[in-house]
Order: sequence, then structure tokens, then C-alpha cells
Amino acid sequence: MSFDRYDTIVIGAGLVGLSAAYHLKLKNVNGKILLLEKENDVALHQSGHNSGVIHSGIYYKPGSQKASNCISGYQSIIEFAQEHHIPYDICGKIIVATSKNELPALNNIYERGIQNGLRGITRLSASEIKEYEPHCAGVEAIHVPQTGIIDYPKMARTLLEIYQKQLGGEARFKEKVVDIQTENDDVIVQTDKGSYYAKNLISCAGLFSDRMANLTETDNDLRIIPFRGEYYKLKEAKNNLVKNLIYPVPDPSFPFLGVHFTRMINGGVEAGPNAVLAFKREGYKFKDFDFKDFGDIISWPGFWKIAAKYGKTGMDEIYRSLSKKAFTKALQRLVPEINENDLIPGGAGVRAQACDRSGNLIDDFNILQRHNIFHVRNAPSPAATASLSIGKFISEKIRN
Repeated sequence: MSFDRYDTIVIGAGLVGLSAAYHLKLKNVNGKILLLEKENDVALHQSGHNSGVIHSGIYYKPGSQKASNCISGYQSIIEFAQEHHIPYDICGKIIVATSKNELPALNNIYERGIQNGLRGITRLSASEIKEYEPHCAGVEAIHVPQTGIIDYPKMARTLLEIYQKQLGGEARFKEKVVDIQTENDDVIVQTDKGSYYAKNLISCAGLFSDRMANLTETDNDLRIIPFRGEYYKLKEAKNNLVKNLIYPVPDPSFPFLGVHFTRMINGGVEAGPNAVLAFKREGYKFKDFDFKDFGDIISWPGFWKIAAKYGKTGMDEIYRSLSKKAFTKALQRLVPEINENDLIPGGAGVRAQACDRSGNLIDDFNILQRHNIFHVRNAPSPAATASLSIGKFISEKIRN
């Protein structure tokens, strides 16, 4: 059988996969690289269904992959945006404690920011909060000047254009990977349309990262548990209630940041998201359901341990999903003037959250390397911010 041959195949045209392919061509413009994507365009899932925030790195454990890649990726993304005219704004944000019992967690976030090298972050009193966000209420806050907003879909399209037109990379869309085999030191990737032969493989499959890993790893110990995040938007007449970005103090035991307000780069203000278990990996509506996806959830022993640990939190999130009144109440903790009539339905995203058999929600990025195969098994937020750093990191490990 005859195969098309490549130096490296990259699976997935989200920001991380695009970055990996882009950096491989920068590293060796003569390298033969193939990008495979099951959809008909780039960034149609996590990369295009987020709130468009450039994260500063303040939340992440010092020394973790999230911290190092977010901070290095932060500068890279700004330079890339400036060079290629991608709309962005380093507008800053505040993280707000709405009660005194949140102050220890707020202090921990501040200390992490200092340890991660952030300069200029400041503690705000209740009255000083009003100087940054006049309609926000809280007992104390942190101002993070490094946080920004950006047009991630345009960044993804720009990466593809440079990769294809300037660097000569190849991309094939609407091709779903159905099998991966190894033969001696080479990899054979089979799609629903053909087969491809490569020296190296990089899998950046996002919501399907575990299924890609399962094709080469008989003992893959991580499973993707999808969580849908739902947004509202402020009515245009109420956009003045939020100047930039307002975040709560997150629950340190739950790997989500809580409902918040985000000014969008293309205009308007988003409110959300919540974090609801999704019964379909690409299910952006409450009623979306897929039997295989649901079966993968309930058959994983770690899920039931998550359910036992976070059951009450999960029920609260579901209640907020079904009740606009409850969603509004959560937002009122930050901006008391908000009422139900100020909110209109927004978009939704699904987060690919890796979980191990013991019921641990994996907090850090996870990249599994087996010789010439790389699986990005966990890349939740801030993966978009860190995407140029992650892609470069993987590309430097590839031997063409």
C-alpha cells in the first residue's frame, strides 16, 4: 500500500495544534508537516468558544507547566498580535473578595502572582475597588494590570494562513482520525478519507484527546470529562456597569474560576460561565446528548469519585444553568445593580477536563511523550494564552 509521507503529523486545528504546526515550520521550513482536522475550519471548539481572555498567570502554582507556559506564552501572544494586527487590549482585571472568609484565598492568589514574577499587581480596599470598577462591590480585591482580551478566532486563522501560505505547510480539513498504528519507528495515521505515514505525531485533539491517546496507549490513565460553560451577555444599555474584567475569588478546591464579567474585544460584556457536566463532548446546549460520550463518563471510575466530592457544587451549577434568577444572584455578588432583565442569552463552550481513575481533576497541562508520539492530554485554560509556548515546547522536542 502507498502512503503520503510526512515528517510530522499534527492532529487538531485548535490554537495548540496550530501553534505546534506553525513552530515546526518555523524550525525547519523544508520540513513536511501535515495538519489534520475533523471540522471544516480552525478553532471551532475550545479555541473559539472561550471568553477571549489573555491570562496573566496569577492563579497557577509556581513551577507548574500552567505557570511557566502561561507567562512565556503571554509575551509571545502579544508580540504575535502586534506583528499580525490581531485586535487585543491589555485592559487589566480585578479579582474581588465579596466576603471576609475569601480573604485568605485572595491573599494566596496575590502571593502566587508575586512568585510567578508579575509586577504591578496591587491590593485594593473596598473603596479603591470603585476606582477601577465603579459598580463593583467587595471587601478587598487585587488589580492585575497584565490581563487582557484578544480575538482568538482571528489569531487561529492567522496562524493557519502563515503556516500554509508563507511557510508551505499542508492542512486537510473534514478528515477524522480513526486509527493510529506504529510500524518500526514510523507512525501511520488513518482517517476516514485516507492514510498518512510520518516520522512523528503530535495529537492536540482537545475534547477527544483521551480517545486519540487510547489509539496508541493501552494504559491511558486519563479520561476527558466535559464541562459546559454557559454565558449571558449584558444588554447594550447596561455595558457601562463593567469597564473591563471582574472576577470572583475562585474556590481553591474546584478547577474553575467562577462566574465573572468580561469585556469582549469585539464589543459587549459577557457574564459567566458556569460549569455544568455536559452529556456530549461538543454539546453546547443543555439538552445535547451523545450515548458514547455519556457512556465514557459513567464508565470511568474517577467520575463517581468526582460526583461524590463535588456533588453539591455540581447541583448548584446545574441550578444556575436552569434558573436565570440563580445565575443573576451569583453575578450580583460582584455587581449588585445587575438584574435579570439586564441579561440576554450568550454563547457556550465545553471544557475538556482530564480526570484520573482516582477522581482527581487534573489541574496542570499534561503532555505524554512516547518516543516519537506526543499526546496533549490536558490543556484547559489558560491553554489559549499559553498556546504559542506549548506549541514551541513540543516542536523543539521533535526530531525531523
